[in-house]
Amino acid sequence: MSQLTAYGAADGLVRVYPAARDGDAARDDDDTSAPAPADALTRTPALVWAHGGGFVAGDLDMPEADWVARSLAARGVAVISIDYRLVAADGSGQYPAASDDVLAAWRWTLEHAGELGIDPARTVLGGASAGGNLVAGAMLRLLADADTTGPVGGAGPGETVGAAPTEVAPPTDFPSTSLAGTILPAGLVLAYPTLLAVQPAPDAALRALLDADPEADVFPPARVLAMYEDYLGGTIGAPPLAAVPGLATPDDLTGHPPVLMVNGEADELRVSGEVYAAALTAAGVDLELTTEPGTGHGHLNRPGEPAASATIERVVRWLDGLAARPATHQTTLRTTEGIRS
Repeated sequence: MSQLTAYGAADGLVRVYPAARDGDAARDDDDTSAPAPADALTRTPALVWAHGGGFVAGDLDMPEADWVARSLAARGVAVISIDYRLVAADGSGQYPAASDDVLAAWRWTLEHAGELGIDPARTVLGGASAGGNLVAGAMLRLLADADTTGPVGGAGPGETVGAAPTEVAPPTDFPSTSLAGTILPAGLVLAYPTLLAVQPAPDAALRALLDADPEADVFPPARVLAMYEDYLGGTIGAPPLAAVPGLATPDDLTGHPPVLMVNGEADELRVSGEVYAAALTAAGVDLELTTEPGTGHGHLNRPGEPAASATIERVVRWLDGLAARPATHQTTLRTTEGIRS
């Protein structure tokens, strides 16, 4: 794997992993400065990425953050990994803190696209597990701000959104609370996301997989509900949509950019992902949905498993195909088969 040097930025909010380019081998490994900006013809795709950890754990050094970022950077995709606030025992970090951090990281990335050498038209948002929740919710906040006179009922990727609604909570550490003028991501990557506080029961096939592998059965409904109660700071009543994105209706998803969703096979959180996938499909969103075979939850945290590398390859291929997608993104669901080693 490439040993490209990562560096912190945005006052510690993000860690940047520059995309590998021709000539990078000559770069001093001790050089922690940002690389020279690329010209417009050599700008790379980029992923603004949020790790998982149930809203209370995780960091930028866990494999789901660092290994994922280094793997994609070595394949020519710059990664901006978000060190978002976690929920602490004293209640700090509850919603909307992490959601605000994701949006702040997204804005910072766009503002620094030139020096990062990335192409905003090929820059996407993504996350794993609870990080998938955060980026899906951030996308809903951006869509809620979209100018409804734009294409497909809202601003499309590479276009700007309109005035911010009053219910958007201000980020604690950033002066601007408005999402106005923010460019929408070109797409959304969701790896085994949690998207519902109250999960439907798994179907018979998934239940059988979980019963056959008790170690994989780690997200029963009571645990998931408690996780969301910690995140929201109380019982689940009528939660903000951005905190529980699985409640989104097709109308809420109008104008949503393309989505790649990779679920775990023996993972009860797959149920909430499939609920969200159905809503995306009903909204006419370009969705590539797959279940990585032979996996439990969190396989990107286990780089030694072939499935982790298979998912990295899926992301790279999907990003390569984004440029060929139509601007309206109103295409049908494509469910792909798993890659078997």
